[in-house]
Amino acid sequence: METRPVEREFSNGDVYSGQLKGTLPHGKGKYAWPDGIVYEGDWEEGKISGRGKLMWSSGAKYEGDFSGGYLHSFGTLTAPDGSVYAGAWRMNVRHGLGRKEYCNSDVYDGSWREGLQDGSGSYSWYNGNRFIGNWKKGKMSGRGVMSWANGDLFNGFWLNGLRHGSGVYKYADGGFYFGTWSRGLKDGSGVFYPAGSKHPSLKKWHRHFGYDDTGNFLLSHNSTINIDDLRTSKAVSRSLSELTTTSVLTRTSERYPDDYWSTSDPPRNFLHHGPSSKSARSVDSGQSEIRDKNPIVFEREYMQGVLIKERIMSSIDMSHRARPLNLTKEVTVSACVSFLGGKWNHYLMLNLQLGIRYTVGKITPVPPREVRASDFSERARIMMFFPRNGSQYTPPHKSIDFDWKDYCPMVFRNLREMFKLDAADYMMSICGDDGLREISSPGKSGSIFYLSHDDRFVIKTLKRSELKVLLRMLPRYYEHVGNYENTLITKFFGVHRIKLKWGKKVRFVVMGNMFCTELKIHRRYDLKGSTQGRFTAKNKIGEKTTMKDLDLAYEFQMDKLLREALFKQIILDCSFLESLQILDYSLLLGLHFRAPDPLTDILEPPNEMSDQESDSIASVDVSLPREPAIPPKGLLMVTHEPNSVNTAPGPHIRGSTLRAFSVGEQEVDLILPGTARLRVQLGVNMPAQAHHKLRQDKEESGTVELFEIYDVVVYMGIIDILQEYNMKKKVEHTCKSMKYDPMTISAIEPTLYSKRFIDFLLKVFPEKA
Repeated sequence: METRPVEREFSNGDVYSGQLKGTLPHGKGKYAWPDGIVYEGDWEEGKISGRGKLMWSSGAKYEGDFSGGYLHSFGTLTAPDGSVYAGAWRMNVRHGLGRKEYCNSDVYDGSWREGLQDGSGSYSWYNGNRFIGNWKKGKMSGRGVMSWANGDLFNGFWLNGLRHGSGVYKYADGGFYFGTWSRGLKDGSGVFYPAGSKHPSLKKWHRHFGYDDTGNFLLSHNSTINIDDLRTSKAVSRSLSELTTTSVLTRTSERYPDDYWSTSDPPRNFLHHGPSSKSARSVDSGQSEIRDKNPIVFEREYMQGVLIKERIMSSIDMSHRARPLNLTKEVTVSACVSFLGGKWNHYLMLNLQLGIRYTVGKITPVPPREVRASDFSERARIMMFFPRNGSQYTPPHKSIDFDWKDYCPMVFRNLREMFKLDAADYMMSICGDDGLREISSPGKSGSIFYLSHDDRFVIKTLKRSELKVLLRMLPRYYEHVGNYENTLITKFFGVHRIKLKWGKKVRFVVMGNMFCTELKIHRRYDLKGSTQGRFTAKNKIGEKTTMKDLDLAYEFQMDKLLREALFKQIILDCSFLESLQILDYSLLLGLHFRAPDPLTDILEPPNEMSDQESDSIASVDVSLPREPAIPPKGLLMVTHEPNSVNTAPGPHIRGSTLRAFSVGEQEVDLILPGTARLRVQLGVNMPAQAHHKLRQDKEESGTVELFEIYDVVVYMGIIDILQEYNMKKKVEHTCKSMKYDPMTISAIEPTLYSKRFIDFLLKVFPEKA
């Protein structure tokens, strides 16, 4: 149908002038909303596509490329505060190469991902400080150089905006410190070279960190971004399967880099970098002539920022003289720290990495074979002592001496293979240089949780009683996960114990992370089916809070076959746990929401978005005229194409691709328009509609029910399966039954627990009417 120019005014005050194709804007056109927002440019069958300009009444404007209603490809956004971003866009967020000039005169020039600095880039602060290097999720991470206006400079590794790893700090007076840092603090051995002393060549450092021999960072040939060059850049080209979700749905706002990045002044522990001993002070207080003839350097050892040892070295005779410092107060304080706090927690992570690397390296070369009864016995252990200085069998390390025990190594080696987990990938995820990070525990167990740097594995400390239950159930567990590849039960990859030098034992289990996904998890729930105490205080609910049964205000409707597969496996898994007399397990449920009304967000002026600066703009799908919001039509399921999705097994699910009734009972993939194409498996990437029950008011709450519908992607698994119905639980049941309804408490007989759990989930995931 031919396009034709028209001018039309709608009853709601909207005005469109331009070309139409049928009843939809197509070609050149201008659309004005009553609130002062104006778009002028290209349209394609009712959507903003091509080149155009979008202007808000607040003064904000975007000029550049659009695609399917999104800011996409290249363009310039000017915010009301005067900040300007010029560069690449993807689905309404900055993604690719671009330059942002902030209203306070800060400038970032480099790579962006999902609206945040990510990749190589340069950030210059208005006060003269500058960082050039790598970024990850908006923070300095990886290799980079930070220079301060006073002349100080740090060249090394960063993590989450803090110095982390090896590096060299150059002081304005010419002094150097070569060493290692941990989370912003000096940690480990290093060497300090006072001004005027001879230090090693910096060429190897420059080349190692990506600099030329003059110290210039090899980011690009130009200091600014050329938009014309960006248009042909392959770096910002992505296939649909590589697209990931953005934080645009929750309107996350970008802020200037945090204070702890040390943007205003050099770190305090560097301001007075000279030695603290009397001889050192005498060197710094005027004996430059002696120092030139016999320059002195200092070999130092730090522990979490505290200097604990110092050796004075002469470059003439290279003699070493130990200079122990008087650190009685520091040692006393350290000794009082909990063994799971501060540096001891850091030691545990190092010990865990050393032990897993040793165990996996030892068991992997063993020829594959079926497990035997003896592989589950008490004698099936690998034990090794790891002295700090190393031994014939273990490498030297920077932690404390410890004993290592690995339980049932052949069983877990076979489990990892059964879960299709490559041994090398497993070691790199947990034992790589990026290390582990501690995460807060959502439960009352008091356990410590660590997460691998790639988010694939969760490591949890175990009580002795939990370890015993796990080892007792291991033969049956091995059989169950072998028979049912779609099982939702937690995947266990290894069980270990560390014994510290004063006798304290810490037990760990390595599990798959159920929320290891490229999509953002907006809501998390831990569901048991009980109601007593199963709620979260409103003032404690945050973005990553794991909520409970009574907090869940949704019902989820799924495709018929997806739901059948889900409950078939839930019943099998619950029967297995019931046979082992297990209770207190729960369904960990993660929800990724899709925006229910993609039109409204982009049409709101930026100053109405929030009190903070918002740099990401939600999606737009313009239709004429603007109608009231209607329920979404659902996520798109299509026939599975192995070459179009990532088929690598995840850390939680290894099962088959699911079939959907709505696609002719074929195996299916899930398409999130403009975001990703995902393989649908049990507990992973499962599409559903979430019906949110809303009450108009108290008077009508008993008779009127309103539902707000969201498209969601569901992730789930059964966790906390190490609690037996023992005497302690029986006593708990008896005591609480006197005060509460027995069917509302968690501690009930395993058969009743299983039935209640399933009945509750049947209500959470009801059949479609």
